[in-house]
Amino acid sequence: MKKQKKNKSALQEIEGVKQPKKVNKTSVNKIKLHRKKQPSVTEFITQIRNGNIRYLSQAITLIESTNPKHQQKASKIIKACLPYVNNSIRIGITGVPGVGKSTFIESFGKFLTSKGKKIAVLAIDPSSSVNKGSILGDKTRMESLVKDVNAFIRPSPSGDSLGGVARKTRETIILCEVAGFDTIFIETVGVGQSETAVHSMVDFFLLLKLAGAGDELQGIKRGIIEMADAIVINKADGDNEKAANIAKVAFNRALHLYPLKESNWQPKVTTCSAFYNIGMNSIWNIIQDYLKLVKENGFFEQNRKKQNSFWLYETINQRLKDHFYQNPFIKKQLQLEINRISENKTTPFEVAEKLLTSYFKEYKK
Repeated sequence: MKKQKKNKSALQEIEGVKQPKKVNKTSVNKIKLHRKKQPSVTEFITQIRNGNIRYLSQAITLIESTNPKHQQKASKIIKACLPYVNNSIRIGITGVPGVGKSTFIESFGKFLTSKGKKIAVLAIDPSSSVNKGSILGDKTRMESLVKDVNAFIRPSPSGDSLGGVARKTRETIILCEVAGFDTIFIETVGVGQSETAVHSMVDFFLLLKLAGAGDELQGIKRGIIEMADAIVINKADGDNEKAANIAKVAFNRALHLYPLKESNWQPKVTTCSAFYNIGMNSIWNIIQDYLKLVKENGFFEQNRKKQNSFWLYETINQRLKDHFYQNPFIKKQLQLEINRISENKTTPFEVAEKLLTSYFKEYKK
C-alpha cells in the first residue's frame, strides 16, 4: 500500500538564500570608509545657524533619542544654541480631531511664507497606548507646505509625556529658532489634556472649532476657552457659512462671561475656510494685535520666564519618575506587588508607600 503524500501547507516557510561562507573583507572596509561619522557639536551649531535643514533634523533626532550618548550630545547642542535663540512667535494650535488642523496649518503657513515669514511646524502625533507607535502622517497631509523652502515640518510621536506633547518639544523649538524660523506652530493631538501642556510653551494659543458640532457648551465646560487667545470657526464656507457666523456670536458672548486674562487681552472670535484660504489675513491681524499689547505691557517676557520655571519643574518630575521606574529593585518588586494586589492581598496605596520607602532608603545610604 502506497503512502499518501502529505499536502504542503500554504503557510509553509520557503528556505531563503543561503549566506556565503566567506565575506569579502575589501568590500566591508569600503563600506566602513563610506560611513560618515556623526557631526561634532560645533559642526551642528554652525550648520543649524546657517539654516541647514538636514543638520536640524539630525539634531532633533538626537533630542528625541533615548540613547544616553545621544542625550548627552543633544544637551551640549542645546546649551551651545542658547546664545543664538531669536525672538520667534510660538503659536499653539488645537482642536478636536476632524476640525481641520492640518488643512488650517497648511493654509495659514502658506499665507505667512508669502509674506516673507519662515515657519516651522512641530506636529505632535498621538502614540498608541497599546504598541506605542505613531503614524506621523502630517507631511502627507500638508503636501503644498512641505514643498515650501521657507517651511519646515517635523512630526513627532507624543509618547507618554505630559498631555500627549512630545517630551522634547521645547528643545526642538530652540533649535528651530536658531535655524532662523521666526514663526513656530505647535499642533496638538486635540485630546483634552494636551492643550494644557502646549499652552505652557507658546505665546499665542489658537483654538479651532466647527459650527454646529454640538460642542459649544462642552468646550466652555472643559475650560479650554479660558486658555484660548483666539477662537477660529473653521469650514465657514458654502452652506456652513451661516452656521459659522451664528457660532461666532455664541462664542463671543461666552468669552465675555470670563474675567479678563492676566495679559489684559480680550480673546477674539473669527471665522475662516482653510480649504478655500479665506480669513487668514484676519487671523494674522488678531495675532499681531495681541503681540503688540503683551510686548508693550511686559506680559510677553513675563510669560516666557514663567514657562521656563514650569518646564524646569516638569523636567525634574520626569527625571525622578524615570529614575524610579528604571531602578532594578523597583522593576522586580513592582511586578510582584502588582500580583499581590490582583490577589487582594494588599492595596495600591500600601504598595506605593512600601516601594517609595524602599527607594528612598537605598539612596540615603
